[in-house]
Amino acid sequence: MKIATYNINGIKARLPRLKEWLEETRPTVACLQEIKSMDENFPAGEFEEIGYKAIWHGQKSFNGVAILVDANVVPDGPVETQRGLGIDGPKEGEGEQARYLEADVNGVRIACIYLPNGNPHPGPKFDYKLAWMKRLRERMAELWAQEIPAVVAGDYNVIPEDKDVWSPKAMASDALMQPESRDAYFRLLGDGWTDAVDTLNPRGGVWTYWDYQAGAWQRDHGFRIDHLLLSPELADRMTAVGVDKEYRGREKASDHTPVWVEIAG
Repeated sequence: MKIATYNINGIKARLPRLKEWLEETRPTVACLQEIKSMDENFPAGEFEEIGYKAIWHGQKSFNGVAILVDANVVPDGPVETQRGLGIDGPKEGEGEQARYLEADVNGVRIACIYLPNGNPHPGPKFDYKLAWMKRLRERMAELWAQEIPAVVAGDYNVIPEDKDVWSPKAMASDALMQPESRDAYFRLLGDGWTDAVDTLNPRGGVWTYWDYQAGAWQRDHGFRIDHLLLSPELADRMTAVGVDKEYRGREKASDHTPVWVEIAG
């Protein structure tokens, strides 16, 4: 079972690249972030044509998450278990943003997340980021207590360590690298979740994001913010991880690239 996460940065703009990746690599599960689409405009039919069933949680112009499942492997597709974490956005009266979607797929609980960026720091957006991470930890503790194989996959908007960024100095003032952001991330690991990419790449130097600005892709000025955290029941079955780096270099690509884990059984 291959489980992937991919911040697509606008599903309408990247649809050809997304379908290309799905057909070329055929992940069993693909967790998407930043679909930037209202629910009624989500292109579910496009994915059905290539054998994927989908559930999604959209929002106009911003955010949005989706879970795609290869129906050739799992005919029932994803069975939704929860959407949202019940935490409002940083603006008064804004309501909840579309950042969390959870489903069962072939005996595995899949949580797809798009964690708040938190910039500018300090400020209400950073406070919202930390509050969201606290609520996420509570939900992950609930999943842990169920003792089921689970993965929490997505764009965490956290650079865990200096080894996960091309230049710690260049990103030092960014919300992605603040001590509070990192502490909140490591509390998840301290609770017993396994960072799949870091476990099999302990020296770091693995990037999942390259900005569109300043020639970041061409200069390989990237960092790692897309993570797959595995419960013990799933971590024991991990056989491989990877980053599909080449897809970042294709025409009209997302600024992120897919990240995946292979699970035995």
